[in-house]
Order: sequence, then C-alpha cells, then structure tokens
Amino acid sequence: MRKAPEKVVIATNRKAWRDFSVLREWEAGLQLKGGEVKSLRDGKASLDGCFGRGRGGELYLVNLYIAPYRFTTTDVPDPRRDRKLLMRRSELRRILQDLQAKRLALVPLELYFRKGWAKVRMALCRGKKEYDQRDSIRKKEETREMGRSLRRRV
Repeated sequence: MRKAPEKVVIATNRKAWRDFSVLREWEAGLQLKGGEVKSLRDGKASLDGCFGRGRGGELYLVNLYIAPYRFTTTDVPDPRRDRKLLMRRSELRRILQDLQAKRLALVPLELYFRKGWAKVRMALCRGKKEYDQRDSIRKKEETREMGRSLRRRV
C-alpha cells in the first residue's frame, strides 16, 4: 500500500516575500466546512490579499478565497468568509501580543494538507519600504547573474 505524501501544497503567497520581511513562522490549522475541504483538495484556493487578524482572543484568516465546491447542493458558505485559525493557546497569546505591541502584520505564506489536515503556514512580518523592495530585487538579480557567469565558465 502506497503512503500518502507528507505535505501537499495547495497555494503559496509569493507576494509575501516581496512585500514583507518575515520575522517568525509557524503552522496553524484551519476551521473549515465540508464543501471547503473538498474544494481545497481540488486546489481551488487563493491567498491573494489574505491576512490574519486577532478578534476576541482568537486569530482569524481574513479574505482567504476558497471556491465553492461544484457538486454541493446545500449550505454553500461565502468564499471569502473569515476562517478561524487553530493553534495552541500559548502560541495564540504570544502572537496576539506581538500583533498589538509591535505593530506587525500576520501573513499566510502557504496553504497545504499535512496528513489529511488542512494547514496554513503563517508568519509575523514587518512591511518593507519601497527602497527595501528595490534593494532585495537588486541583490537577487546579482546572485542570479553570478550563477549564470559561473555556469558559462564551466
């Protein structure tokens, strides 16, 4: 019998690495409804414009788009509804304190299935200024050019 893959990636947030400097990462579960899980297994999700927000001592993922499952007949949830993040209470308290005190952003980096459970990799981030973004793009292009020149020599 074949084992299921350890991690099946559904969606990634590529803009997060460009627009933010990541300070700390962790994994959280998602509270989903039935049709949403099936839609995620089909890969129908988008992290564009998605962010985390603390409310009432809990963390919620706001603006995560999960397309409605095409074969469902009843109880179709809003595709962009707020979804609760599931994590240990100690982690939750620490993150909520950092969000309020340090004025950081809570950004999802990746949405995936691990051992059959829907998970999201979240990060506490600080927004980059425009000159920081240009600097990181310049550094990336320089390393790319160095790699190209090394390959030409070999």
